Amino acid sequence: MTGTIVMVDLYGPTMRLAQGYMDRGFDVVQLQSTPDIPPVYRGFIGNGLAGQIVHHGGLTDSEQLVATLGAVASLNPVAVTTGGETGVELADLLSDRLGLASNGTALSSVRRDKFAMVERLRAQGLRATEQLLVPDADTLFAWHTAIGGQVVVKPTRSAGNDGVQFCRDPSDSVEAYGRIVDQQNIFGVTNEGVVAQQFLVGGEYVVNTVSCAGDHRVTDMWKYVKISANGVSDRVAAAVSVPDDDPRTNALAEYALGVLDALGIDYGPAHLEIMMTPQGPHLVEIGARLCGADTARYAQIARGESQIEWTVMAFTEPDEFARIHTRPSQERSHAAMVFMTSPYEGSLRGYPKLDQVLALPSYLDHQIVVAPGERLHRTVSDVTEPMMIGLTHPVRDILERDLSTVLFLDGDGFYDIASPSRGAVGDGTST
Repeated sequence: MTGTIVMVDLYGPTMRLAQGYMDRGFDVVQLQSTPDIPPVYRGFIGNGLAGQIVHHGGLTDSEQLVATLGAVASLNPVAVTTGGETGVELADLLSDRLGLASNGTALSSVRRDKFAMVERLRAQGLRATEQLLVPDADTLFAWHTAIGGQVVVKPTRSAGNDGVQFCRDPSDSVEAYGRIVDQQNIFGVTNEGVVAQQFLVGGEYVVNTVSCAGDHRVTDMWKYVKISANGVSDRVAAAVSVPDDDPRTNALAEYALGVLDALGIDYGPAHLEIMMTPQGPHLVEIGARLCGADTARYAQIARGESQIEWTVMAFTEPDEFARIHTRPSQERSHAAMVFMTSPYEGSLRGYPKLDQVLALPSYLDHQIVVAPGERLHRTVSDVTEPMMIGLTHPVRDILERDLSTVLFLDGDGFYDIASPSRGAVGDGTST
């Protein structure tokens, strides 16, 4: 089987998915859902793509939708899928209109909205956190006062921990709301809304899946390692692969598949962030798309499988997916992705302690985001991380020791900065 795959908003790490299609002999055409590339994705250059289509007019301009639909239909595509978060709704619409494998449009906006997705779970009888779609500061203050404890305030539609703030009291929440409302998110779009949610106590896990005609495959799981740094509470400093013998895997998988069904995800990859609380799993949020941070590559190392090949199979060999999607997975190694946390801002001269990381037994690779000579920012979110370090080892104890070592080396002394500044406390994503 050959043909054309259209990927909406194909940027950054999802190029690996495009390459997966191309390796199987398919042409891949990039479809931009907006005339301008979102700021967070600028600088991306796709190699080997068969073409590009640019959509104008959003999802409500019928004339432009007809034009884009015609351009896509002329390619006689095998599938129209999303490449990233911003492409979810347009991919749903086009695939549905063309009669291709699709998650449909009935719940498309719900799959992008962090408030609506949790309310949908509640309506479907799944465990869901208490939350408020914030209409104004006074209502938020009263809600936080009534619910008590810590809450999380964040934009309803964004990604990469953009704008996520952990607030101890109602005054903190109001200040966080003011920093989000009417501000641009990492996609260059003004925030459409703000949601406040009760803070969930427990460990946070990632469950990555792929679906085909309502059948689901859990491809990999990760546990977040969190720290408090730079004024940010619960910053994700690393993600560690979850081993087969972890007693929480069954409950996480069962809940995750229930979320997929509740949100109408019948086709393609999904990335779920789930908090395992004493009461059981609670969804933090879900992306109806490939997991970011190049996670698929490290999943392949640890599990021998990833969202890449299962997604390609879902859209090009659905019968094969149906036949083998329940086969047992096989753990090959243990892996971790460490997201370095700079306490400084300034001109970066180098990473003096990087050689110590490279000498660790589990060291696999590293990806430099901020190179010497460039401006280093104080790390307060995913998009201000200076470097990612990959670790893997067949012995989990070795991996965990090396992960702890990297976290020890990070911070003071890891960054050589000209005229360093720690930045103002409170300029991060937390109160």
